[in-house]
Amino acid sequence: MASVYESPKTRINTSMLSQYINRPVCFVGRLQKVHPTGKSFTLLDGEGKMATVELNDPLDEELSGVVEVIGVVSGKATVTATEYTVLRDDKGKPFDLEVYNEGLKIIHDFPQYYPFEVATSS
Repeated sequence: MASVYESPKTRINTSMLSQYINRPVCFVGRLQKVHPTGKSFTLLDGEGKMATVELNDPLDEELSGVVEVIGVVSGKATVTATEYTVLRDDKGKPFDLEVYNEGLKIIHDFPQYYPFEVATSS
C-alpha cells in the first residue's frame, strides 16, 4: 500500500468512516477528550458525532480546539493518525465546523467537480 503522504486523502466526517476503511483520509473535528495514556483522543465533527483517533506514540503536547488529522481508517472505524495539526483561531474567529461539514456534503455530492484522485496521463 502506498504511503498516506503519496495517496489522495478524502475529507470525511464521522458518518463516512465505515466507507473508508483501510483508506487514507483527512478528518477535522473539535477536541473532546484525550485518553490518559495520550495514545488516543476523541473529536466531535460538524454533525455533532464523535470519532476516535489513535496514535502510534503518545502526545508530546497539549491539544485543544479544532484538530485536522491525516491518517488511515482502521477496521474499528477509528482513524489511525499519521499526523495531526491544531487549527488555531484566525484573528479571533473560531473555525466553524458546521460550515465545514456543509462543504464536505457538497464535495461528496458532486464528485465530478471535486475529484479526490488525480488522473495521470500515459
